[in-house]
Amino acid sequence: MSRFLQIEGTLFKDEHNRQVTLRGVNLAADAKFPARPNQPSHIAGDFFDGDNVSFVGRPFPYEEADVHLRRIRGWGFNTVRYLFTWEAIEGKGPGIYDEEWIKSTIALLRKCKEYDLFVFMDPHQDVWSRFSGGSGAPMWTVYAMGLNPQAFAATEAALIHNTYPNSQEFPKMIWSTNYTRLACMTMFTMFFAGRDFTPKCIINGKNIQDYLHEHYLNALKHLALRIGEAGDLEDSTVIGWESLNEPNRGLIGYQKLDAYPKEQKNHKGTSPTAWQAILTGSGRACDIDTYEMGGTGPYKTGTALIDPKGVQAWLPADYDDSRYGWERDPGWKLGECIWAQHGVWDPETDTLLRNDYFSKAPDGTPLATHEWCNIYFMNHYRQYSRAIRSVHKKAVLFCQPPVFEIPPVIKGTADEDDRLVYAPHFYDGITLMTKSWNRYWNIDVLGFLRGRYWSPVFAIKIGETAIRKCFKDQLIAIREEGIQNIGQTPCLFSEIGIPYDMDKKAAYSSGDYSSQIHAMDANQFALEGAKVGFTLWTYCTTNDHTWGDQWNGEDLSIFSVDDNAVSAAEFNPDGKTQAMIETSSIAPSSASSEMTADPARQPSITVAGNRAAEAFIRPAPIYTAGTLVKYGFDLARVTFELKLEAGQSTQESSPTEIFVPPLHFPKDQMSVTTSGGKWEYNEQTRILKWWHNEAEQSIKIVGVKPLSVEVENDNLALQLCGNGCSVV
Repeated sequence: MSRFLQIEGTLFKDEHNRQVTLRGVNLAADAKFPARPNQPSHIAGDFFDGDNVSFVGRPFPYEEADVHLRRIRGWGFNTVRYLFTWEAIEGKGPGIYDEEWIKSTIALLRKCKEYDLFVFMDPHQDVWSRFSGGSGAPMWTVYAMGLNPQAFAATEAALIHNTYPNSQEFPKMIWSTNYTRLACMTMFTMFFAGRDFTPKCIINGKNIQDYLHEHYLNALKHLALRIGEAGDLEDSTVIGWESLNEPNRGLIGYQKLDAYPKEQKNHKGTSPTAWQAILTGSGRACDIDTYEMGGTGPYKTGTALIDPKGVQAWLPADYDDSRYGWERDPGWKLGECIWAQHGVWDPETDTLLRNDYFSKAPDGTPLATHEWCNIYFMNHYRQYSRAIRSVHKKAVLFCQPPVFEIPPVIKGTADEDDRLVYAPHFYDGITLMTKSWNRYWNIDVLGFLRGRYWSPVFAIKIGETAIRKCFKDQLIAIREEGIQNIGQTPCLFSEIGIPYDMDKKAAYSSGDYSSQIHAMDANQFALEGAKVGFTLWTYCTTNDHTWGDQWNGEDLSIFSVDDNAVSAAEFNPDGKTQAMIETSSIAPSSASSEMTADPARQPSITVAGNRAAEAFIRPAPIYTAGTLVKYGFDLARVTFELKLEAGQSTQESSPTEIFVPPLHFPKDQMSVTTSGGKWEYNEQTRILKWWHNEAEQSIKIVGVKPLSVEVENDNLALQLCGNGCSVV
């Protein structure tokens, strides 16, 4: 069973001082929306009845837990990033907690314990809330900030799938542009910096920043308390808590409101400046530039007139605040733009008065883009860590700064923490936004954002070998930024993944998942090369070919009800009933094999209908008796190699343990070569145990390209490269 994890520098260690590699999944994308009523983002009915929802049954009903968790463990994952939202806890109103949902969550966490999974809790959000086009905060928070979500569609203060005229035509990935539309820009500014930029926004005698933080932190603290009171989860299964998912600065640090920030690289559909968003949010008509996403980024396609016809995104003056029982300060006038009330613009003349209002703090301190992270994000993070640690004393804190931004400076400060993990995200933006795997060229996005190239053209990498290496180099660079700024802490990518609906969902009709295999394998190659932990985005129990992950048109789940999942039926987490054990002893040898996972070698197999499982079900070290030097799986050669440095010979009770999936290494058809020692393979646990000597040691495991893959439909054997399908 799971044990208490130690952290030594950049490594996780178990009680036997073995290095632990955390490999897992996000569970699950459909936890972003309620189960009762079931309200995926394409369903409009009762959407604004947000006070009367329940998340009981997310990420899946209790009675389905064994099926999903057995599958996850059988595929070689040992870690779960457990998604939940603030709305799930406190959705019915301020201070009203859903104890039924909390009980159901504890029951599912106990199921995770049965399957020996490490779990860290993820308070998830995207663009603030479902009611601004994403997930996270309860509906009442939007009203508390003086905004009217029912007017967001007319003003384009947010683009919301649930209220889009034709849900099937909702543009892919346009939800992410909500970060630079009025609702999100306003709400994140209030949440992180309300005292500085909205001092007039007082509710129940507190600034809106403090009011929101108090409720948010109390809700999370309440959940942590209940998990602790369960008595059998804290530290052994629930190892820690992650900070707010993908935090955003709002307007903090904007140098000019009437121009795009130079850091803004995401443009799709209408793309207003902050000033235009303020105007349309107050009912004014504006001609706004429109964009599409091209191979090297967004390009302008024209302009569009956005005319709200007088509709405002702000609550009307006669809104009844008694609905949620709070008292709004008389100095905060409803029916009027909050930025006008703070002197940013004059609604009488529609004149921008303080173009640089957000470029410096009230004391005059200039706010460069990265400074919001060091100042405002860190202020929030300190409050969050204190709240969690007040209950879960030894929690590992997974610090997730804004995506692709330079992490905050923690090293050498009072914020240094010996149980902290750097938890960045990484996505191949070209593949994600274009929904296509381009094996001919890609872009070093991180390098471009860090100013290493004068133009995106110079950041282009040609050929799949260079693309794979570029991914690896970006992950290593992100890891090293964490070491430089945060300190000697482990790095775990808590989100990384690929879209499955590539090429207009061609694989769903043809069964040819070669593009998905190439893309996933490139990401896994990068993770192995960087020697970092990860939780794949995502495992979604309700994914289907029509609506994907059931949220904003995304389709990144490694599981789908419309595909045939590779069977985990033979997997037994403790192996107690296993009769057949394969063993071998190898005489010590001075020769040690070199790593041969060549980025130029590409996978040449295709499995119809299993969502590129051969790329994400792969061998990997779980417990290493020593320190990993390097490891990797060459999918084309079906070869896994690992090199380690051991300070002493392995103890009998604590060998190196490697997950070896039968998908690539079927019974009696794999060969194992080591530099010395003995090994033993348990077919049910899918674990190869290796007892070895001290100093540098290596192991090489060679499998076969299987003729068929056993899937969960017992009557179906899917032929590899059958029916004329091939990958060059």
